[in-house]
Amino acid sequence: QVQFVESGGGLVQPGGSLRLSCAASGFTLDYYAIGWFRQAPGKERERVSCISSSDGSTYYVDSVKGRFTISRDNAKNTVYLQMNSLKPEDTAVYYCAADLTPPDMHTGQAVCGSFGDFGYWGQGTQVTVSS
Repeated sequence: QVQFVESGGGLVQPGGSLRLSCAASGFTLDYYAIGWFRQAPGKERERVSCISSSDGSTYYVDSVKGRFTISRDNAKNTVYLQMNSLKPEDTAVYYCAADLTPPDMHTGQAVCGSFGDFGYWGQGTQVTVSS
């Protein structure tokens, strides 16, 4: 069964840190760009960050730039999201997903595409930032 399993969420005070993990099961991450998304109550799901398959290119939404860092360990089939200086507005369920667009046939690189290109959604992990 193809799926992601997210972990590492929890309750943290403002200014604190968390490290989220996204472990792939049933497929190999190596050939996919992977994104982290979040959805707060009453709001639409938004893409927070994304990392390409092999050249390390990353994307961050403006609200998390300088505070969040995405990374991947293909040997462990896992992608991480290090979240520092957390704010109450970061409270949400965090999900990871894979961009299902095939890699470039010449470079073998898979880059972060549009929101609709993503699939293999996990169940999410809750992050709550509150004092």
